[in-house]
Amino acid sequence: MRALVTYGALASLGSLALTSLVAAPAGSAEPPAPAEVRGTALAAQRAAAAGIAFGACPRAEGLPAPVECGTFKVPLDYADPGGRQISLTVSRARATGERAARQGALVYNPGGPGASGMSFPMAGAMPEWKRTGAAYDLVGYAPRGVGRSAPLSCQNPKDFAAAPSQAPTHPSQAYKQQQIARATAYADGCARRAGSALRHYTSLNNARDLDVLRAALGEKKLTFMGASYGTYFGALYATLFPSHVRRMVFDSPVNPDPHQIWYRNNLDQSLAFEGRWKDFRTWVAKHDRTYRLGATPEEVRLSYEKARARLSREPAGNVVGPGELQAAMLSAGYYDDYWAMRATALSEYLKGNPKPLIEQASPRPGSMRDEENGNAVYTAVECNDAPWPTDWSVWNRDNSRLALRAPFETWDNVWMNLPCAYWSAPRQQPLDVGTGPGELPPTLILAAERDAATPYPGALELQRRLAGSVLVTERDSGTHGIGGGENACVNGHLETYLLTGRTPVRRAQCAPHREPNPVSLDERAVAKEPVPAV
Repeated sequence: MRALVTYGALASLGSLALTSLVAAPAGSAEPPAPAEVRGTALAAQRAAAAGIAFGACPRAEGLPAPVECGTFKVPLDYADPGGRQISLTVSRARATGERAARQGALVYNPGGPGASGMSFPMAGAMPEWKRTGAAYDLVGYAPRGVGRSAPLSCQNPKDFAAAPSQAPTHPSQAYKQQQIARATAYADGCARRAGSALRHYTSLNNARDLDVLRAALGEKKLTFMGASYGTYFGALYATLFPSHVRRMVFDSPVNPDPHQIWYRNNLDQSLAFEGRWKDFRTWVAKHDRTYRLGATPEEVRLSYEKARARLSREPAGNVVGPGELQAAMLSAGYYDDYWAMRATALSEYLKGNPKPLIEQASPRPGSMRDEENGNAVYTAVECNDAPWPTDWSVWNRDNSRLALRAPFETWDNVWMNLPCAYWSAPRQQPLDVGTGPGELPPTLILAAERDAATPYPGALELQRRLAGSVLVTERDSGTHGIGGGENACVNGHLETYLLTGRTPVRRAQCAPHREPNPVSLDERAVAKEPVPAV
């Protein structure tokens, strides 16, 4: 499953054969083959000479001044650096501080695969990023395949966002066969539309593109912050180019163990979401006087199932069925900022007012193209990156067992990733991420203990693999992407590291941020009423 875009406080701005000469087999520490190494070095040299001509951002980006935009070129295939070139889009807000105090560029990636970081430079206007924005040029970009960066598509966006949809937690055999057919068709659509280029949308190429961007920005060494999936190709970058690293932040890390990429990571994610779903229901039950959905987590679950059954019979507004309800509630598993909104929508729907649910859960025609594009890139990268089971019986066995323990998200996660079972492009073997003592400067890892999208053991695994890395944990919290968010303790460690390079000795603990404040629609309406004159 794609991890949602994680901007911390920025969420309010947007939210298996080897390819030729690629990476060493899983479990091996050997470097990538020489062709890609030479190709990356040549592409970086060309980018350093060309630079980036920043100017006003195209209207399509929706980015106001002082944000600037530009492009840089990378090879489609690093083994053939003189062959086809593709242009990747970049955004920048210049450092606002005194010139003598500036520290270069801070490049950010929000995750995905398939997410764009083009809006990141707007973070400089936010209090949590003000000091960092004074010291650094804030740089975002759209990775290959995303947005206007050689965009990838696998099907008509209208078909991708078709609604209403079902999302059975215990699907019938007939439903499973329908999903197998859809996954096969989707994989075929990716191959047909992208052609021979499809195999080059990979995490390793994302890491190589990042080094070319470093050079294009005129930076001898990279300062980078990656969230969610951005931590994975950031870790690949640290493994491939350790001498090019200045500072790196890994926020909500993917487990980089090559045996986890990507099939097992998705199994672990489905299990973790069950715990996070219970966190949400526990909070709703705690505020039963506001929502009237049940005084226990189980009673809240029964209210949810009641809504699912009703939507299955009669979709709300003819567009919100059980599938759309599921997707809306899943976002509450990523960010507890959504808890009050989602609980209110569910409560109002069961009381006979479907409007909040329709507003929150129905597909948005204006975003269909971006959503299909993001899903296409997600699928291509994850399917290309690693071996996946090609026998449906393996998927069916593993997930039928898992669904007994974790019914909330297991099967939806299967349908998201099932095209990888029928993928026609060659598969890589994941690089064995790791650096030895002294190879990297200190790096900073941020993680929430109850994160479901990238479960906490992944942060421990990343710290084990990157010598000298330091882990900052937000205890008993599950928000996905915590840097620049609501926790002042986390933000203090992040800002200190980016501004000075200093980290805690080895690990640090932060207390959880405050729970969301429950606000019902009725209370909001009262709050908006004019105050009588005294």
